[in-house]
Amino acid sequence: MTLTRKLRSYQRRVRQSRMVARAIKSKHHPILAHIIPMRRCNLSCAYCNEYDKVSDPVPTVEMLRRIDLLAKLGTGIITISGGEPLLHPDLDEIIRAIRSHGAIATIITNGYLLTPERIQRLNRAGLEHLQISIDNVMPDEVSKKSLKVLDRKLEWLAEYAQFDININSVLGGGMAHPEDALTITRRALELGFETTVGIIHDHSGQLDPLKPNERAVYDQILAERKPAMFAFAYDNLFHKNLAQGQPNDWQCRAGSRYLYICEQGLVHYCSQQRGYPAIPLENYTQVDLDREYSTVKPCAPFCTVSCVHRVAMLDLMRNQPREALTRFFPPATPGGPPQLPAGIQVLTAVFLPPPDGKPQNPAQKLVAGAAMKIFGVK
Repeated sequence: MTLTRKLRSYQRRVRQSRMVARAIKSKHHPILAHIIPMRRCNLSCAYCNEYDKVSDPVPTVEMLRRIDLLAKLGTGIITISGGEPLLHPDLDEIIRAIRSHGAIATIITNGYLLTPERIQRLNRAGLEHLQISIDNVMPDEVSKKSLKVLDRKLEWLAEYAQFDININSVLGGGMAHPEDALTITRRALELGFETTVGIIHDHSGQLDPLKPNERAVYDQILAERKPAMFAFAYDNLFHKNLAQGQPNDWQCRAGSRYLYICEQGLVHYCSQQRGYPAIPLENYTQVDLDREYSTVKPCAPFCTVSCVHRVAMLDLMRNQPREALTRFFPPATPGGPPQLPAGIQVLTAVFLPPPDGKPQNPAQKLVAGAAMKIFGVK
């Protein structure tokens, strides 16, 4: 890793830590928003309901206005999605606008349009994270997002990208060769990328349970990949139930901590629940954020939209920190202590009162205050 990459990686970790600390400190702002600058896509994956073949790009002036509005709401992360966002002619300007407000800029792309020159432009724009979902090893009638087509793009990313990269493999949804997900995961690890595995949902974002052979592949992926701490916690809290076809018991914060802004500029719960609440972003206020924070969504138990899950994890940490840690990092034996990573043990000792209910001693308060300043939390 070059010195520039190391420096940028360190800066990202600091910014991400500040974002998490701020999200845990207050529930009154969106943590993550998805914005759609381009509904059109250059592919036609059979399972996808998030694209068309005819839409024009959202005008850049309008995209910048929407970013300004999200910044006023205090949004911590803005993810550019689609359709295929790399089709937008002014994507770099949109990324720079996100960064100018102090928000973390990320993108979800199918990767087809990546070249060394395009990757370097994304570096200069200030992109901080990129995700590609790869569905199979060889293209088929369900999906063209194959490792065969994209492998050279992945090599270019490994060589040129100065931002974080996550490769998401998928299971379910009629994929002909579930074992491909394991091949894709191994290739991503070989190139030094982060990896996740997703379960393909139906057309309303609901669970399509894995078959036994798909479950076996899923278990093998979990055994081989080395997920980051937050991804490991997510697997324990959400994914293991979904892989078994079981519901999750959680409070969805869509419309509050997570916003989905479509190409028309309307706020929706998520990509799979477009139409609710469908309020123009310029009219979306703190009243809306606070209302949707506690609104029960009937689709939540079998939801597979991982972005919304991950946002809810931060509020669980804020509301019930010790219960959350036990669920994120289950004990090795029933009734035992949670298996906390060393870094989490340190943060728990600094920020949480002792389990016996006694207040923090002066030394703990001093360390906690210093940590809050480092994270930029008032």
